[in-house]
Amino acid sequence: MSYAAYKMMHWPTGIENCASGFVTNCRADFTPQIPLNHTEDLESDWSSRSGIGPVPNLIVTAANVLELYVVRVQEEGTREARNSTEVKRGGIMDGVSAVSLELVCSYRLHGNVESMAVLSIGGGDVSRRRDSIILTFQDAKIAVLEFDDSTHSLQTSSMHCFEGPEWLHLKRGRESFARGPLVKADPQGRCSGVLVYGLQMIILKAAQAGSGFVGEDDAFGSGATVSARVESSYIINLRDLDMKHIKDFIFVHGKPVMVILHERELTWAGRVSWKHHTCMISALSISTTLKQHPLIWSAANLPHDAYKLLAVPSPIGGVLVISANMIHYHSQSATCALALNSYAASVDNSQELPRSSFNVELDAANATWLLNDVALLSAKTGELLLLTLVYDGRVVQRLDLSKSKASVLTSDITTIGNSLVFLGSRLGDSLLVQFSSGSGASTLPSGLKEEVGDIEGDVPLAKRLRRSSSDALQDAVGSEELSLYGSTPNNSESAQKAFLFAVRDSLINVGPLKDFSYGLRINADANATGIAKQSNYELVCCSGHGKNGALCVLRQSIRPEMITEVELTGCKGIWTVYHKSTRGHNADSSKLADDDDEYHAYLIISLEARTMVLETADLLTEVTESVDYYVQGRTIAAGNLFGRRRVIQVFERGARILDGSFMTQELSIPLPNSETSSGSDNSTVMSVSIADPYVLLRMTDGSILLLVGDPATCTVSINSPAAFEGSKKRVSACSLYHDKGPEPWLRKASSDAWLSTGIGESIDSADGGPHDQGDIYCVICYENGALEIFDVPNFNCVFSVEKFASGRAHLVDAYSQESSEDSEKSINKSSEELAGQSRKENVHNLKVVELAMQRWSGNHSRPFIFGILTDGTILCYHAYLFEGPDNASKVEGSASAQNSVGLSNVNASRLRNLRFIRVSLDAYTREETSNGTLSQRITIFKNISGYQGFFLSGLRPAWFMVFRQRLRIHPQICDGSIVAFTVLHNVNCNHGFIYVTSQGILKICQMPSTSNYDNYWPVQKIPLRGTPHQVTYFAERNLYPLIVSVPVHKPVNQVLSSLVDQEAGHQMDNLNLSSDELHRTYTVEEFEVRILEPEKSGGPWETKATIPMQSSENALTVRVVTLFAFFVLFRGKKLYLDSALLQNTTTKENETLLAIGTAYVQGEDVAARGRVLLFSIGRSTDNNQNLVSEVYSKELKGAISALASLQGHLLIASGPKIILHIWTGSELNGIAFYDAPPLYVVSLNIVKNFILLGDVHKSIYFLSWKEQGAQLSLLAKDFGSLDCFATEFLIDGSTLSLMVSDDQKNIQVFYYAPKMSESWRGQKLLSRAEFHVGAHVTKFLRLQMLSTSGRTSATAGSDKTNRFALLFGTLDGSIGCIAPLDELTFRRLQSLQKKLVDAVPHVAGLNPRSFRHFRSNGKAHRPGPDSIVDCELLCHYEMLPLEEQLEIAHQIGTTRSQILSNLNDLTLGTSFL
Repeated sequence: MSYAAYKMMHWPTGIENCASGFVTNCRADFTPQIPLNHTEDLESDWSSRSGIGPVPNLIVTAANVLELYVVRVQEEGTREARNSTEVKRGGIMDGVSAVSLELVCSYRLHGNVESMAVLSIGGGDVSRRRDSIILTFQDAKIAVLEFDDSTHSLQTSSMHCFEGPEWLHLKRGRESFARGPLVKADPQGRCSGVLVYGLQMIILKAAQAGSGFVGEDDAFGSGATVSARVESSYIINLRDLDMKHIKDFIFVHGKPVMVILHERELTWAGRVSWKHHTCMISALSISTTLKQHPLIWSAANLPHDAYKLLAVPSPIGGVLVISANMIHYHSQSATCALALNSYAASVDNSQELPRSSFNVELDAANATWLLNDVALLSAKTGELLLLTLVYDGRVVQRLDLSKSKASVLTSDITTIGNSLVFLGSRLGDSLLVQFSSGSGASTLPSGLKEEVGDIEGDVPLAKRLRRSSSDALQDAVGSEELSLYGSTPNNSESAQKAFLFAVRDSLINVGPLKDFSYGLRINADANATGIAKQSNYELVCCSGHGKNGALCVLRQSIRPEMITEVELTGCKGIWTVYHKSTRGHNADSSKLADDDDEYHAYLIISLEARTMVLETADLLTEVTESVDYYVQGRTIAAGNLFGRRRVIQVFERGARILDGSFMTQELSIPLPNSETSSGSDNSTVMSVSIADPYVLLRMTDGSILLLVGDPATCTVSINSPAAFEGSKKRVSACSLYHDKGPEPWLRKASSDAWLSTGIGESIDSADGGPHDQGDIYCVICYENGALEIFDVPNFNCVFSVEKFASGRAHLVDAYSQESSEDSEKSINKSSEELAGQSRKENVHNLKVVELAMQRWSGNHSRPFIFGILTDGTILCYHAYLFEGPDNASKVEGSASAQNSVGLSNVNASRLRNLRFIRVSLDAYTREETSNGTLSQRITIFKNISGYQGFFLSGLRPAWFMVFRQRLRIHPQICDGSIVAFTVLHNVNCNHGFIYVTSQGILKICQMPSTSNYDNYWPVQKIPLRGTPHQVTYFAERNLYPLIVSVPVHKPVNQVLSSLVDQEAGHQMDNLNLSSDELHRTYTVEEFEVRILEPEKSGGPWETKATIPMQSSENALTVRVVTLFAFFVLFRGKKLYLDSALLQNTTTKENETLLAIGTAYVQGEDVAARGRVLLFSIGRSTDNNQNLVSEVYSKELKGAISALASLQGHLLIASGPKIILHIWTGSELNGIAFYDAPPLYVVSLNIVKNFILLGDVHKSIYFLSWKEQGAQLSLLAKDFGSLDCFATEFLIDGSTLSLMVSDDQKNIQVFYYAPKMSESWRGQKLLSRAEFHVGAHVTKFLRLQMLSTSGRTSATAGSDKTNRFALLFGTLDGSIGCIAPLDELTFRRLQSLQKKLVDAVPHVAGLNPRSFRHFRSNGKAHRPGPDSIVDCELLCHYEMLPLEEQLEIAHQIGTTRSQILSNLNDLTLGTSFL
């Protein structure tokens, strides 16, 4: 591998920071509206509804992913709640029946977010200003982002960088820092502070309202909003204020005062008995105008392990200081403390501290405020604690701590509004929890009874695990009452409030991935070849920690569960239709629920020259002969009209309307008496779009026809839209869009109409009036690439865009003034460009071949538009509303210039506030559609096993599912190309689907129910109730042995006695412990190896056997090894030989065994030792008792941290030695060793007779094993010091490279070149590439790349076949790969990468080049070659407009199709799952 590409395949999911703020709307938008729907219980309804208040946005970050969510609250009794068919989580609380998170925007930044704060704006609930997000990045970068309505995205409002030569003095000569920049904002929004380089405080001064931002007052006038912004910044050097070791800081409520927690002189655990209470807090009054910061009060003698400050909300004020064993409250006037356990001590050990009623340690807690006097603390065990401040006036008298539920282990926690809290987690799924404070358990609503127990993401769900989270852990408190009281005995006078909690939503997380293995799926197909074979595999990952530990089964592609299959050749399309004869004319809203469960009646299959019709009753029976369907030729489309009372079938030259199996009307198309040009006789129907009661036909000559249905008579008439009569523009694709629902979404986009229609109007029409059916629009794309939206049936143009096919970032109606000027310029420019470019590349025939527009169900869902281009690119746009400032007058001006006829009419109906933003689809591998396939590829589904979205058929079929207004793309590669697809719901196939493969097989399937699809890859989580450490795959029996550790509480004396060395006596150790201290409990991790088997039906996995470890023995590694035993036959008996020297006379047998390496952890006084254990796994399936039997165990010096089998021998890393053992059939004997400086081997890889080992501090060693002299010899090593995380060999043809990842989140590639002079005669490994991944890579897996030889020229054919990529997993929950490239492709992509650094506007102003630089954390490092391209940057190329793509390709001397083909080949070559 000389060159490689770095490609992410699954982005980080472990949430590190979360915050809430009014980012996409301001507080004033939440003016309460009086409910008009049922006045009789208005009072009760109103009182319960006041509970939820204005709901801010949720912002979360996971490594370099930033996501902004809006919280949708569904109140009980509203129409939304009545119509909603979704499963509710958590019952009804405070009048709220459901709360869910909906994605506004998601970004992958070129840098990991270190910390985040929300710069809010003061000014009560009526303020029209919005909050901004402040992000900080390594070393000292700060970006302030605000939400821009006009582009529906986050824009950078200011950037502050304190790096580089001019700011070098801030580091004070230091190079490495314990943590990145820390940002906190003033609660009133006057300023914020960022602590960089440990000692420098940067104060960002916020711009005051109305302080000279141009046009701000006008903006207020027109109802627009302005976000909080940063005006200027200055630096306070905290060292000048005599503060050395800063641990935390915070702004208190009230005056702008910053409180800093710092340690005057350091201490550590071994010196606590002499030096303790070394921390103090200092309060500085911040004056941003004078840039002064006088000290106003301070408090000393805080515990040395204080680490966090929490600002107490007004009216109380002050700060809480949280340490491991105590909580202190301090303000200028009062102070009090609470001891949490027996280790808490006052400064001089004299005064008695107020103690909490139970013991708890708070040394890694996160906290947020539920009320202004109640804080929610999340401890390191996942326990939630409530801390109440008992106060009188503004004086806090005491602190009260009470236990609450157990929940997920949090990494950050934030309150959203006044009744929601979000628990963000790196170790488990993150939860959105609603809380309610009441006086007692009497307030427990009916729906909450079932969820007694812990706040976990586990709720009884009716709809097949539909949105469940799998951290399902009920602790010991399973049956306790849900309301949470103070557990103080004098509960009568305790000021403790009772709280109720209900889990409302959860975000799935698969991190931290400690280890994974690659195994076969249960329903694997043994005959599959090529890319379809990859769908046989799955990734089984160790993720989570403690009680959130789980096994995550990840599959990149979906493998449907097949019900039945039949052969069917030459299929062109399939459709299922409903038929119900007794159907009421008026469709009332109550039928919505029944509609979903109605079975399909007929299946229509279009073949090349005929049509088959099947009845979809209990059995699929062919009824082609007995029905009036058109069966003599192929069908173009079929569907239902008139509320499913009729079926329409469209064929090339006509259409039939059927009632069940009887025809009621036949039309011939085109009309024989049409006065159109004579050439139209040979024009036939190309494509069809149906939206009850209209059918839109596109003809082969590029014209369109509309069939208009009359619901009263159930007949259809043909209408040729007048707007297109004399038109010369050929239509390349068209589609109907039904804007359903009581409040059609697009109506809000027309000129301010939605402001005037009140709530009452839409509610009146809910009983089946005309409103209920919604509106129908027609979306049309012309051959010149323009897109227009018309209303149906009048065909007034309501929205038009030039150059839709170029794929701009935003689509704006051409009639609105501001865009028209830009677009005019860009269109003129682009047409010249295109003319110039098209000489080099045939892009002028790039047109849209298929269109779809759809809005899926959901209270706030917005429509999507999808367009497929001739080259296989898929454009996806998501609609949003933007009401421009007084744009009516401007629009009339521009419109009148264009056409003065019927101006008022045109202007009134335009969807002027409608805009579209382009959505990235980089998870989808596009296919080059060279042959002009005519079949429709997009099939929209509204309920397949409870999911909604669309299926894309073709060469690379994929599922596009909609969750939280976000598209999740999951390919389906197991059947190769799919030519037709449709949904099927009948007795035997519940909400399933049918598809036909290009091999001519029709399959009836259902969606696998165990996976959760709301993730980058479908994931199934198997809870383990313990921490998984390492997993391996035993292929012969399809078993997964894995190491699990479970925390167990033991009495201290028991723990001590197990730690004491057996020879030494016990008596001396226990002298200094009192008897009550000996009976305290201490938590120990107990290890075991579990052997799990995947469930055949896809249900929960079964533990087949458990191998327990001894007390204080940790299992460190588990591997499946193949060992050879050598023997000679002597008088009919096998004599095993312990020497491999007599090989010519011996025969060998190989055994596959399970090898486990362990270490005894007994403190630093006992010499380290470990055991190697060998187990055989039996073949018997009937009894599990003797599935696993121990074959051999041996104790060695040192911890056995890695094992591997090397040519039939067992290689063991024990402590600082590497020993090769030979297996004699009954025991292991050492035959060779290598005594190296390795301190502790973290990973061991073997290829042929080469060994690569990574050390925890000493980088990597490259060894070889020679059978002749039975010796292990060092070939070369890396002389630098490196803390390895994982290593692996990378094979590219005949070159062997060594890959290593380290603790600074880098990867490096080394190679062995003894002939090079700089390798010191081969002693030193040379660097081939280096790259900063930005995450800790914990495991590499070498997988053979798929050949994309179908397209690439057979240049170096031999090299191409033996090419491997490395799949890797990280602690953030991301998965990616490093794939080798040939030099030509690499040079092309590298020059493209350099262009894209400048061509793409990067979110938060981050530079991708600086992010990917090797980080050495202050150590000397010689930069290596830059030979890895970053696909995270290259994927932006496809999102650029076509003109820019051509321009950039031209500048680097290549073509757009060449670049896209290279990126495509890379994706295909690495589709491993």
